[in-house]
Amino acid sequence: MQAILAIDQGTTSSRAMLFSADGGLLASAQQDFRQHFPRDGWVEHDPADIWQGVLAVCRDAIASAGIEAREIAALGITNQRETTLVWDRVSGEPVYPAIVWQDRRTAAYCESLKRRDLEPMISARTGLLIDPYFSASKIRWILDEVPDARARAERGELAFGTVDTFLLWHLTGGREHRTDATNASRTLLFDIHRQQWDPELLALFDIPASLLPQVMDSAAAFGTTVPELLGAAIPVCGVAGDQQAALVGQACFHEGMAKSTYGTGCFLMLNTGNRALQSRHRLLTTVAYRLGGEVTYALEGSIFVAGAAIQWLRDGLHLIRAADESEPLAQQTPPDHGVYLVPAFTGLGAPYWDPDARGAIFGLTRDTGIREIVTAGLQSVCYQTKDLQKAMESDGERPVALRVDGGMVANNWLLQFLADILGATVDRPHITETTALGAAYLAGLQAGIFDSLATLDRFWRRDRRFEPCMDKVVRDRLYAGWTAAVARIHGDR
Repeated sequence: MQAILAIDQGTTSSRAMLFSADGGLLASAQQDFRQHFPRDGWVEHDPADIWQGVLAVCRDAIASAGIEAREIAALGITNQRETTLVWDRVSGEPVYPAIVWQDRRTAAYCESLKRRDLEPMISARTGLLIDPYFSASKIRWILDEVPDARARAERGELAFGTVDTFLLWHLTGGREHRTDATNASRTLLFDIHRQQWDPELLALFDIPASLLPQVMDSAAAFGTTVPELLGAAIPVCGVAGDQQAALVGQACFHEGMAKSTYGTGCFLMLNTGNRALQSRHRLLTTVAYRLGGEVTYALEGSIFVAGAAIQWLRDGLHLIRAADESEPLAQQTPPDHGVYLVPAFTGLGAPYWDPDARGAIFGLTRDTGIREIVTAGLQSVCYQTKDLQKAMESDGERPVALRVDGGMVANNWLLQFLADILGATVDRPHITETTALGAAYLAGLQAGIFDSLATLDRFWRRDRRFEPCMDKVVRDRLYAGWTAAVARIHGDR
């Protein structure tokens, strides 16, 4: 047995999955955890919920597989990106809750940097835009707002990490303070061309270098777990941010290949090979993966709310009892029903980057009911993907095909409407939990279980292909209605 354990620590749940040496799923376990919204635009997690939940699902998955921990050859970690933690290097105690990637509390500070015309310089080095989404302004906020945090950081007593680093630190008993290049590339502090932390950006954000983890390849020797945690000392061999891990899990290893992940948010990522393309339409340039010191880059569009919109319809408005009820409702509703839901609950992501925008529903009439609003929620995910597609096309980078994954892609109506509104082929893989699979692939590469990316490419299997069948006139009319709705909450308003 050469099993690989993958930890997939997401925004709303923690999951552990065990894979065999041929990429087959042996067992999985999942646990949801609470979201905290202390103020408008603020989103936090309890770090103890993250750590204890990860431990619990790892133990459950190992037990479900019926194997011994010593039979696990490698462990991979993938994580919600940009979410920021700062903790004591001795005790491991966080000085503040985890500030989640969706959090917008630093919007005013980010605007002040833009007014100083710093975005061109920052974007040229990091591939990112100045936005509360990324880690740097969150770190600065913690150091400024938590009593004594800045003084402790300057004395070298504190450590910063995204969730991968926090988990690695605890899994290794505090011995390893490391991250990988994909997660580092999402902090607004990492020069993606020189592949190192940038001293000028650290000075700009007033962040001591001693806080930062060592940056490794995505497949590397990250450390070994403390034996008593999982029952054996397991080598941690792979780490990647969730969207990059999904790109690996979808075997998008060739330039021009793209994947779109539909979880809490939606993230469309296009492999650009060894070219770090600078978008002219407010997309992000990021590290897709780094293997053997060689960097593969990607162009990415980030949408803050996708599955979270359906979660809101379920838990906030109580229009449905379960997410899977949305599909039959949409099947009963014509696509041109006239209602548009713009789910800007925490601002708009790419290509708008408007942290002050807020959600709205347009086109309500006396005849509007639950079916139309729920369908509009599903369509909003597809329209937002269309926004990203058009931005990529304007940058001269149209994806050759789109591979999709994440919890939402079980919905066949959604994927057919996605193909229709994009006017493009959409492929759903046999294994849709590609984020965890990508972490397992990276760990397996480092452990020698897989010998190359070509081997992983052969593992990918399509479950179903969705071809566009909507008339272009209808597609253009529907999308024009969406852009008009977005314009109502974006810009000058």
